[in-house]
Amino acid sequence: MAVKTIIEIGHPVLKLQNKPIVDFKSIKLAKLVTNLKDTMKAVGLIGIAAHQIGENYQVFLTQPRKTNTRNLGKSDILRVYINPQITHLSKETNLIYEGCGCVPNLSIFGPVIRPEEVEIEAFNLKGKKFRLRCNGILARVIQHEYDHLQGIEFLEKVTNNRKMISWKHYLEDIRNSNEQKAASLTTKIEFKKL
Repeated sequence: MAVKTIIEIGHPVLKLQNKPIVDFKSIKLAKLVTNLKDTMKAVGLIGIAAHQIGENYQVFLTQPRKTNTRNLGKSDILRVYINPQITHLSKETNLIYEGCGCVPNLSIFGPVIRPEEVEIEAFNLKGKKFRLRCNGILARVIQHEYDHLQGIEFLEKVTNNRKMISWKHYLEDIRNSNEQKAASLTTKIEFKKL
């Protein structure tokens, strides 16, 4: 459909309450998901939430894969999460540098501690409920995008502002070790239709 402009950090739309989807057969929902997918791929993101393109709905997409800022060894399928609810977070955590499409030009990366494993329930585009339990980079992306739906911006999660780095520095010095760390986390994915 269309590549949309990403809303930048500080814009009030990123703090608005997101509305649940009630009509899974609507053309508007199908168009929203297509626009999210097109924008995510064009910008080089591995996840995107609806309000990042100015649509305040409880929808996000994930697809960890190699991009201009991520050097992941293997790709995941495109996943759509509608009206998601996180039902479990592990006590075990890890620290990895994250960036966000809402930061202009993906210009800042910072250290973020998150639970290693997540369980989420959501609906797919056909309105079918599912449960997904995973770890690794997919768990991290799910938590990042879910935060967006809660009005939490990536910079609020950075553990130490003094360790934030530029995109250039990330690419030169951090990315390879950061991606190896993320890739070394065994990605376990358990998917179940409910």
